[in-house]
Amino acid sequence: MTPDIAIVIGLLAVGFILFLTEIFSIDITAMILLSILFLFGYLTPEQAISGFSNPAVLTIAFLFILSHALQKTGILEYLVIRINKIADRSRFMGRAVYLFTIGLASAVVNNTAIVAIFMPVTIRLSHKYKMSPSKMLIPLSYAAILGGTLTLVGTSTNLLVNSIYSLDPAVEPMGMFEFTKYGIILMSIGLLYILFVAPKLLPSRTVTSSLTKSYHLGGYLTEMRVTDESPLVGDTCFGRGINKNYDVMVLDILRGKKMITTNIRQTTLEVGDVLFVRGTLENFLVMKEIEKVTLLTDEKLTQQELEKDDNLLVECLLTEKSDLVGHSLMSSNFRRRYGAFILAIRREGTIFRKKIAHVVLQAFDTFLVYGPSNKVSELSKGGDFIVLGEVKAELRKQKFWWMSIVVIIGVVGLAATGTMPILKTAMFGVVVLLALGVLTPQEGYQSIHWQVIVLIAALIPVGIVIESSGAAEWLGGFISSIARMAPREWQAHALLALIYLITMILTEMSSNAATAIIMTPIALAVTQQMGFEPRAFIFAVAFAASASFITPVGYQTNLMVYGPGGYKFSDYIRVGFPLALIFWGTAVYFLPIFWPI
Repeated sequence: MTPDIAIVIGLLAVGFILFLTEIFSIDITAMILLSILFLFGYLTPEQAISGFSNPAVLTIAFLFILSHALQKTGILEYLVIRINKIADRSRFMGRAVYLFTIGLASAVVNNTAIVAIFMPVTIRLSHKYKMSPSKMLIPLSYAAILGGTLTLVGTSTNLLVNSIYSLDPAVEPMGMFEFTKYGIILMSIGLLYILFVAPKLLPSRTVTSSLTKSYHLGGYLTEMRVTDESPLVGDTCFGRGINKNYDVMVLDILRGKKMITTNIRQTTLEVGDVLFVRGTLENFLVMKEIEKVTLLTDEKLTQQELEKDDNLLVECLLTEKSDLVGHSLMSSNFRRRYGAFILAIRREGTIFRKKIAHVVLQAFDTFLVYGPSNKVSELSKGGDFIVLGEVKAELRKQKFWWMSIVVIIGVVGLAATGTMPILKTAMFGVVVLLALGVLTPQEGYQSIHWQVIVLIAALIPVGIVIESSGAAEWLGGFISSIARMAPREWQAHALLALIYLITMILTEMSSNAATAIIMTPIALAVTQQMGFEPRAFIFAVAFAASASFITPVGYQTNLMVYGPGGYKFSDYIRVGFPLALIFWGTAVYFLPIFWPI
């Protein structure tokens, strides 16, 4: 091992640790690796920025925009709900049709967008089937992942692997539907597992009948009556510093038969006013003594009592695009900015109910939001939140709305027939939608997941260094030495099993994009050393990098359903580990049949 190889492998190890521990966000970690390699001369300036002009990166950016255009029409929700009604008489058939349709939609639309669109629909269906959402949300994520493996554009992983593989002009790039012949086998096995096995392994964690019960807010919501001795009389909640002094949040004020839901901080209080409050019992008792209010401890508020006079209590998922990420509710002035309250925060199996104003927010945190219906409905419009409430199965028609559908079909069709490369068709499709006004430029920019783009663009030069430094060849030699322990007739299958297993393990610990970029040159190097045809091994990397079922951190869709499903980390291991083993064995058997080695 040369010093250069040792340094590169050491940096990769540090990178994986940073991805795993999340000390920095994944895009910052990727930029740190890129900067160090550039600083110490492992990359030329042209190589360092090559990721930002890579065809795969630009294609992914355009596909984000096209996915948003399709999402804007509401056509996917409309079709899925209509199709689901065909199987309305049977819960099993309803779930089967629903998940199969999700998988097909993920073949042409980014699977992250699919999960964002269908989380509210899935929760609605779980209510309809009288099931806990935790029985259906992980299956939603898995179905989207499986659907993404059906085509070249189904997931960014496939595009990245193809981009690196096709750098060699002597090889034939992966076809649009070349993934389908094996992907349909994976999807069939996966859906059977999801329908028959997963329900027995998944818990019923979230309570579908009441969000206040789901977040265990029984002791955190109550009512207080203002007495004639209270210093609150003639003053305001802000003037008396209710939130600041007691960490008690006044949600509404009931005055006689009138419910006051706006400008609560500045409303002058009167004798007999009933305050709907959120806090802790200790803080309620302190406020009771100082403010001389009557604590109605037997009147703990339920969801039904809160949702009066056009108020709503819903769950919202914070997206990675929101500028709230990295800030607290207090520093972002959430109440004034959005006109609603956050009652609790769910994050990776943990529920925050105390001092939530100071919690630093993370992407895919789930909020329990309370406020006027018009304010709550506005939360989903800016792209900062996914509101997990009721869904209307209706088309959102505007001028040329149908062009989004035509363009998506045209982009996929032209690329599949080889008439035009996917980059050209995707770029042209975006330009058509912008020119017709179906999308505004601002919507186009906002629809791109810039963290993903920066992550991939920063890691592509890292892949170049892995190959140019000799690290890929050295690691390939290590892997090949293990494969050569098998009898000669089984060495190709042993190597395929190793490549798939290593890729699968790495993708569970870090980003699937990072894993694909690192493992593709290693797979190419080791197959060259052992004299095997590389295509089956490259497909093994592509499929394994997407096959993240065991942890919530390996694939973004798994992380998205973590909070809304009320899952624990162990839930993913319990249901995902057997599926991952099944797919490992399936890959070793079927991949050499479709792509001889």
